[in-house]
Amino acid sequence: MAETTKATPAKATLPKEVFAVEVPNHQLLKLAYDSFLANGRLASATTLQRGEVRGGGKKPWKQKGTGRARFGSSRNPIWRGGGIVFGPRGNENYKLKVSKTSKIVAVRQALTLANEAKKITVADIKTTGKTAEVAKFFVDSKFHKDAKVLIVVDEKTPELMRATNNIENALLVRATYLNVYYILNADQIVISPAAVKAVAGWLAPKESK
Repeated sequence: MAETTKATPAKATLPKEVFAVEVPNHQLLKLAYDSFLANGRLASATTLQRGEVRGGGKKPWKQKGTGRARFGSSRNPIWRGGGIVFGPRGNENYKLKVSKTSKIVAVRQALTLANEAKKITVADIKTTGKTAEVAKFFVDSKFHKDAKVLIVVDEKTPELMRATNNIENALLVRATYLNVYYILNADQIVISPAAVKAVAGWLAPKESK
């Protein structure tokens, strides 16, 4: 079984300009979180309007003499089985636009909150492609058995992808694909030293690079 690199304390290796920024409130985090969910939403729900529902061609009863309200079709929206008024048509646009700069600031804030909560571990997970090796790393790191673990790497290797595919609560992502949703939903974050450099190069303010 391959050996795993010993984890190092996060505070000693994480750049402050990315992992220790000011978080004045959670409004931007919520906007970025909702944007991720909204942009992945499919407009697959469709309903039939009155003219599209089958049947109802015959008048339910004669216009006068029955004592009941007049109706021209059983496909009337107020009848059960009738058409739907103002229902989804399958062409709705649920996307929420967030500027690139705002997304970067939001990811910094999310990483800061994770760092303050001591969720981040800096380590290289060495594996030959066996799930047991990654599972052992989680146990050695004293992660809870049901913890959702986000593994951040500079580049995905076939071995690491194969080793993490069968771990239900493990998510492997490249450093440049980090987002607020992944970070906030993770109970533990394992980030490789190379990924730390990649994240810093992507997220650090220009004046600090």
